[in-house]
Amino acid sequence: MAKGYLAIVLHAHLPYVRHPECEKYLEEKWFYEALTETYIPMIDVFDRLVWDHVPFRLIFSISPTLLSMLADPLLQGRYVRHLEKLIKLSHKEEARTYGSPFHQAALLYKERFQRAYDIFVHQNQCNLLKAFKRLQDFGRLEITTCAATHGFFPLMMVNPQAVRAQVETAVNLHQKHFGSGPNGIWLPECGYTEGVDEILKEYNLKFFFTDSHGVLFAYHRPRFGIFAPIYCPSGVAAFGRDTESSKQVWSADEGYPGDPDYREFYRDIGYDLEYDYIKEYIHPDGIRTHTGMKYHRVTGKVDLADKQPYHPDWARNKAEIHAGNFLFNREKQVEHLAALMERPPLIVAPYDAELFGHWWFEGPLWLEQLIRKTASNENLQLITPSDYLNMHKCNQITKPCPSTWGNAGYNKVWLNEKNHWIYRHLHMAADRMNELADLFPQAEGNLRRALNQAGRELLLAQSSDWAFIISTGTMVSYAVKRTKEHLANFLRLYDDIKYCRIDEAFVSHLEWQNNIFPDIDYRSWRTRGDRYQKVVS
Repeated sequence: MAKGYLAIVLHAHLPYVRHPECEKYLEEKWFYEALTETYIPMIDVFDRLVWDHVPFRLIFSISPTLLSMLADPLLQGRYVRHLEKLIKLSHKEEARTYGSPFHQAALLYKERFQRAYDIFVHQNQCNLLKAFKRLQDFGRLEITTCAATHGFFPLMMVNPQAVRAQVETAVNLHQKHFGSGPNGIWLPECGYTEGVDEILKEYNLKFFFTDSHGVLFAYHRPRFGIFAPIYCPSGVAAFGRDTESSKQVWSADEGYPGDPDYREFYRDIGYDLEYDYIKEYIHPDGIRTHTGMKYHRVTGKVDLADKQPYHPDWARNKAEIHAGNFLFNREKQVEHLAALMERPPLIVAPYDAELFGHWWFEGPLWLEQLIRKTASNENLQLITPSDYLNMHKCNQITKPCPSTWGNAGYNKVWLNEKNHWIYRHLHMAADRMNELADLFPQAEGNLRRALNQAGRELLLAQSSDWAFIISTGTMVSYAVKRTKEHLANFLRLYDDIKYCRIDEAFVSHLEWQNNIFPDIDYRSWRTRGDRYQKVVS
């Protein structure tokens, strides 16, 4: 038996951005960039490890919005066209950079884009969910879910039916695509408050994650701190994030991504090169955008103009060194903890998946090296929370502390002077959706279609991404637009349903435009009695 365990948790999420009416939306590139730079490289790493018979177990959380985008034929087709443009650009760059310090990087991008095309189109028929399910069936990934649209639960519990609908919709979609229900859930933004775990139990979810203080400041002090799970009174387990391992990877100042040999994110040829050369590969309206081809390295805290050329070989070597350093530190951590505990300690290291590849270009390579090194290590073993709970069924019972993993550890990022205005509208809409579900317990035909679409519009408005974007001040106009549009659609549907004047053409248009969750059931919002139930007036 190993002295201790490491649970690496990768949370893959993007807000639902799909605009069938127009291909020009900049925000759709979030999805294409994540595919090229994170999800496909990660699948490539995992497949390579399986091929080499390297044992590993990881948690991969796929949010239902991302899952829906991965399965969408419209976005799949657009992504293929996006990749084809990148491949064409990489051939031009191979010629342009010949004889310069940037040529090796240009060759690297040419190879990566072609590899991405092969994995996406030829190996998985444009649907990466096939790859994730294959890795699940091989026993390498435990795939968990998230809330349907990443709704922020601590601010939604004023109406528990709204939280239930987020969870129920997510669990049903997960089961449809992966063949069985998920064992665990990534609470959006790691946001926990009292009562959430009782709703999770209703859907047979066995565990969730909190930030460190969610477990450390539990109602009864946890005997093993964050190095073993605690059980909520409901029986659902809470796993706390390990601060040390997270900081070592997350922090751009103290962590690995800030190393001067790694690639600089902000220098991109989409901004650096002459407009006439690059115009075919940026936004059709001439807006400069990232292409993903970046030729400079971090090289310390200096102006972007002073960045030095990127050397792929240096970066690969540094990723291997950092993987060894991370493993060494976890070994020492486990060695210290094992002397204080009656059982092998568990280190939970959760990260946003987009850190690996998108923000930290060498992240997938670092992860591959870490897995290979850990596979031959006798003291530390990679496992998942389900594995740990199967080995250690008896755990302390207590109540986690309300918490998030946002700035300062509470709700400030999602409720502040910039975004507070959205919640009175979201709460009112949730109450009205609850009212409709109770008013029409067995709807059919156009009425059922309208009720289901009202549920979709509410879920899309509840996405925590819009409040986050408004709070951080990036792409604010888009976040405000999406929030208001989905609420306006919901309110019109509510009035049409309530007063028996359903406009079938309007419903059909929304079903085409916002087609997420094709199997949604409006009855997910029906009233069910519990001690957190809010009376709907």
